[in-house]
Amino acid sequence: MDDPEIVERLTSLTGYLDGWQALHGGYDPRGNRLVRWWLSLSYSVARPLAAARVSPDLVTLFALLLAVAALGPASAGGWWLLLAAALVVLSGFLDNVDGAVAVLTGRATPWGAVMDAVTDRVADLLFLVALLLAGAPVVACALGGALMFLLEYLRARATAAGMTEVGVVTVWERPTRVIVTAAFLVAGAVVGDPWPALGGWAWVGLGAVGLVQLAVVVRRRLAH
Repeated sequence: MDDPEIVERLTSLTGYLDGWQALHGGYDPRGNRLVRWWLSLSYSVARPLAAARVSPDLVTLFALLLAVAALGPASAGGWWLLLAAALVVLSGFLDNVDGAVAVLTGRATPWGAVMDAVTDRVADLLFLVALLLAGAPVVACALGGALMFLLEYLRARATAAGMTEVGVVTVWERPTRVIVTAAFLVAGAVVGDPWPALGGWAWVGLGAVGLVQLAVVVRRRLAH
């Protein structure tokens, strides 16, 4: 890795954040403490993987497999829900690590971005299925999934229409979905019902709020 920009990203968190910002329409992650913390944690894990030349696509697929693996313990219920929660967290975290590896190695490509987005949506649905298997109602899971897709579709269409920045970090970004799903699975393991069901309805409530937040910003940016 002789490219000076890649070397800087591998040896400096600031260099990595600059690279991430360039790939996300100029949105500065340092302006949001949660985003900065999440990216910093991903950076620390991605560095050795990037140094070992691990493919970011391989990390993406492994993250998806972990989401699939969470369904088994989720269906078993009881204390198995703790394992399901752990697998959800690992899946969500590795999904962010793949992007970090791509940025650090200079291997961020349009195909990689599309693949990452598709696997993200599949994993999101698998998280909802995990809550469903743990006891969440079908209606809540269906509504939560629909709102999640609407939010992501709105952002994609806004980008296609000319919005060059992320827009806004809503209350319902992917790290929040991971945290909420895992938290309610843990509560289901420790306390039992109705926590998995409440997790499904949390997807609905937070999804609706996030969609409104994004819609307001998109309208403001694209109205003129």
